[in-house]
Amino acid sequence: MTQINADDVSHVAKLANLSLTDTEIKKFTPQLTKIIDYISELSEVDTKDVEPTSQTTGLTNVTRSDEVVTGNILTQDDALSGTDNAHNGYFKVPAILSERTDK
Repeated sequence: MTQINADDVSHVAKLANLSLTDTEIKKFTPQLTKIIDYISELSEVDTKDVEPTSQTTGLTNVTRSDEVVTGNILTQDDALSGTDNAHNGYFKVPAILSERTDK
């Protein structure tokens, strides 16, 4: 049986960017121990003669040719016709960086 302690739960919570209270840590410690023990049972399964499987459908290289259908192409004017927020042929969007650090 794997023994998980409160420090282990706190460490996993930190890696997952979760803030846990002491009560939650006490609650999750035995639960995480049970999960780890359950998963460790997989090491007991004999997989020596089992080939690795990356998918199970049997399909390989399912692709289609890349063809341009000219009837589905919008002109730049058509694409911009539904907005008032355009400038020089482009959509205007809010800035994603509020401050520049290279000045």
